[in-house]
Amino acid sequence: MKTFFKLITVIGCSIFLVTGCSRKKDKFISRNFHAVTAEYNALYNGYNALEEGRNNLNESYFDNYWEILPIERMEVFEDIILPGQSQNESFSRAEEKAVKAIQMHGMDIEGKEKNPQIDEAYLLLGKARYFDQRFVPALEAFNYILYKYPASDKINQAKIWREKTNIRLENDELAIKNLKRLLTQEVLEGQDLADATSILAQAYINRKSIDSAITKLEIAANATKKNEEQGRYRFIQGQLYNSLGYKDSAVYAFDKVVKLNRKIPRIYLISAEIEKIKNFDYENGNKIELLEFLTDLEENRENRPFLDKIYHQIAEFYLKTNSEILSKEYYNKSLRTNSRDDILMARNYEILGNMNFDKSLYRDAGNYFDSTMTKLAENSKEYRTIQRKRDNLQDVIYYEGIAQTNDSILKIVNLPESERLAYFETFVEQLKIQTEKQKEKQEAQTRNQGLVTVNNNPGNVTPPSRLGGTPNQAASFYFYNPTTVAYGKNEFIKIWGDRTLEDDWRWGVKNTSNTITDVLGKNALASATETELFDPQYYMSKISSEEKDIDSISRERNYAYYQLGLIYKEKFQEYELAKDKFQNLLESNPEERLILPSKYNLYKIYEALGENDEANIAKNDIISNYPESRYATILSNPELASAKDENSPESLYEALYAKLENQEYEEVISKTEEYITMFDGEPIVPKLELLKTTASGRLYGYEAYAKGINYIAITYANTAEGKQAQDIEGQVLPKILSKDFVPDSPDDNFKVVFSFDNSKKENIESFKGTLDTILNNLKYYKLSSSKDVYNKDTTFVIIHGLKNEQIAKTFDQLLTKEDKQKIKEPYFAISSANYQIIQIHKNLDMYLNIGNN
Repeated sequence: MKTFFKLITVIGCSIFLVTGCSRKKDKFISRNFHAVTAEYNALYNGYNALEEGRNNLNESYFDNYWEILPIERMEVFEDIILPGQSQNESFSRAEEKAVKAIQMHGMDIEGKEKNPQIDEAYLLLGKARYFDQRFVPALEAFNYILYKYPASDKINQAKIWREKTNIRLENDELAIKNLKRLLTQEVLEGQDLADATSILAQAYINRKSIDSAITKLEIAANATKKNEEQGRYRFIQGQLYNSLGYKDSAVYAFDKVVKLNRKIPRIYLISAEIEKIKNFDYENGNKIELLEFLTDLEENRENRPFLDKIYHQIAEFYLKTNSEILSKEYYNKSLRTNSRDDILMARNYEILGNMNFDKSLYRDAGNYFDSTMTKLAENSKEYRTIQRKRDNLQDVIYYEGIAQTNDSILKIVNLPESERLAYFETFVEQLKIQTEKQKEKQEAQTRNQGLVTVNNNPGNVTPPSRLGGTPNQAASFYFYNPTTVAYGKNEFIKIWGDRTLEDDWRWGVKNTSNTITDVLGKNALASATETELFDPQYYMSKISSEEKDIDSISRERNYAYYQLGLIYKEKFQEYELAKDKFQNLLESNPEERLILPSKYNLYKIYEALGENDEANIAKNDIISNYPESRYATILSNPELASAKDENSPESLYEALYAKLENQEYEEVISKTEEYITMFDGEPIVPKLELLKTTASGRLYGYEAYAKGINYIAITYANTAEGKQAQDIEGQVLPKILSKDFVPDSPDDNFKVVFSFDNSKKENIESFKGTLDTILNNLKYYKLSSSKDVYNKDTTFVIIHGLKNEQIAKTFDQLLTKEDKQKIKEPYFAISSANYQIIQIHKNLDMYLNIGNN
């Protein structure tokens, strides 16, 4: 009986609680039940998820200390977040908990919310959406709190978060207005004051109001209870002072960061110290004391994660104190730390590239600039700047390579046979020594191999077959199984020895002289037997003795000298280097076509260097020995130097271009061939080649055009025209390759084409004049005509503006009887698309034979 009574009591109490805790009844039990349940269940779990998501954001976010830091550590992505999507599962879970609290525990009775925790739920909802970068829905949640719960104790937080969201939506002016009103109307304290003033500072930074931002950050740093925030605000203050040029104030702000010491993340401390060093006065400051401080930073074990920044700053110190060798060493040390800071790495590479550039080591500079670009965003301004530098070096690197290689070849080729043999005997001796060292190294590796095998093959596990698999599918991939990896390493060492990771790693012996590789080529050495490698006669037999081969190498070298002289003179104003190249060229028995322009360029270089005696000698040489040349004309009449020479390459090119536009294709082809020979070796030649190819394509069709474009792309690969030809070859030619005609459609434009023999040019002009008069008198149609060259034997007169195939085919029916008497020549109609095809491929006969017209 007692048991039955207890059961009835429990059931009754349960029913009372359930019915009494209804969300529709404004009762004490209901309010507190739902408030407590919401706070300690849904909201508790929601805020835990929110904190987890924020921690993930902080861990993944990487501050860029090269720019003014943002107040809040959150990276904003440009991806559009659609409804139902989320970038972070934790924020999605926090949002779900907030919605659950609202839906299950909200007590909206007669338009008023009776559960005091629901405003907290909406705040959580807005924060979750904010950090998930769905700013418009977040704004809705914060605005709902302001509208629905004006008396909430969270109202100030909601206002602050609303303005944070407005700033993310780039409504900075609105955020500033609302925050200033909030600070005026409300007495904020503690973290609310810190949050409000800090985001107001962010809005001022966005609006470039730096002074106002510094003031607000001072308030925020004093108000916040969080040391990390205080350190960040002080650091940003220092950055802002630096941007205004107030170095003393910046150092004072950074000192405040340093005083926080272990209370803040060490990255702030190190960055603040580095920023102070950047403001050091190298003229009046104590450099020894600064170097000692930098050394202490370097040697402090706690600073190991930040050695990339410290090494870079030490390198900067040595660079500014003219210790270039040490600075280069520390820039390289910074690079070897494999820093996550891509901007730092890019700066290291760029500085090293500039150092090599200043020393005229253009090939090395080019390599450093290549590395710089790998660390920069592809479309950034910095990337484009470095790319321009690198592009300017492309030709230098290319021609320097040719010059050095061919010089090496000619040096050995020109040696007497006895000296050549002695040279190769010395090389073979060095090769033998290197081979012995390699063998000793391999033997040492073999002796150590047993230890490696024991350590990596516990229990004498049989190594897996190279072809067979393993029963365990999870470990079937080679590199997932440490046993197979260790076995593979041992096998590699056993077969190949210890090899450096580099190109052509299979070559067990590297040449001690690059000249040997230049002369014989890598293939000749790679295919040599062991006996041949140590036989000087093998190398002697590989040297070509044919005069035509040697002449070809010499011509290529001389042309490289000429191009290098022009590049150093025109692009880099490196007159000494340019002078050296032109002088070497003239001493190397160059082809006749290179002698005169080289002498003229030397004359201009002597003038630029102030070497007047040498300039006069060069001038008199040109006037005396080349009196009919345009260079002699300019030197004899200095006033022509400032005026445009009608016989200059540029003027002749412009005249030919005008003829191209006038469809005088045969004349353009003939003259460009003449000028290419005349100006061979000068920068205008690639332009002339491209002009000639364009004229050939329009006169002879696709095949002639494709052949010419291919020639330019290969022969002038490092010029702007060569690169343009490469683009045409890769992108344009495939699109116009097809000769197939396209079916006509109602939307096509059509042309009426009259064909004339070029031998009757006077008839063509007369006919076109008559046709223009007739077309102008036509009613209801706005038509025009033009003259197009088809090939060297045929010219078309075209009527444009016909929108209908039938009208085009029956064009003569538009004419009056009198006009028909004037226009008796046969014609055919063709769509604009097919007309383009017959002009590109010169296949008019094919078009007329397939039943058209």
